[in-house]
Amino acid sequence: MLYDLQCEANMAPIVGMLWSAVRENNQRLKLITEGMTLEEVDYKGPDGSYNSTAQLIRHLLYVDLNWVYRIKGESLPKTLKEQFGPMIDENNRLPMIEGKSVVTLMTNYEEVIKLLEDVCIQLPDTDLEKIVYFGHENEKQATIRWGIWHMADHSRYHQAQINQLRKWYRNVI
Repeated sequence: MLYDLQCEANMAPIVGMLWSAVRENNQRLKLITEGMTLEEVDYKGPDGSYNSTAQLIRHLLYVDLNWVYRIKGESLPKTLKEQFGPMIDENNRLPMIEGKSVVTLMTNYEEVIKLLEDVCIQLPDTDLEKIVYFGHENEKQATIRWGIWHMADHSRYHQAQINQLRKWYRNVI
């Protein structure tokens, strides 16, 4: 098998490379979570103090959804904030998510990835230098280029946590 960040023919070259990194990580996340039971998706580690796979997937979805709208230069619609938010709860932790199957979570996340693809098709490489604001209070600045790269990097970070949860869960059952 050949691994490559294959650019899409209908995207600008650098945008296409960044998009392919996000797409590859999304495909990897699907493989990592494939076949998870509801009990495993909701598992919070040996002492119950970790974020569950459900929380991590919802977090990735919501972060990426926010980036899609930043890249578009639009505010995240209230309906999507209500459906997938908030980013953190009143204790500054990822919000509790229970009772959602991995299929439901990943289907929702794949819709966000499709939105990103649609945005990337329209995005010229020159727009990658545009500055956007992010963070809980929009206190940080980044280029769109960094934002798309961050989506891929952020996914891999949480995939490592999901892999650890899966190892722990296998030792419990």
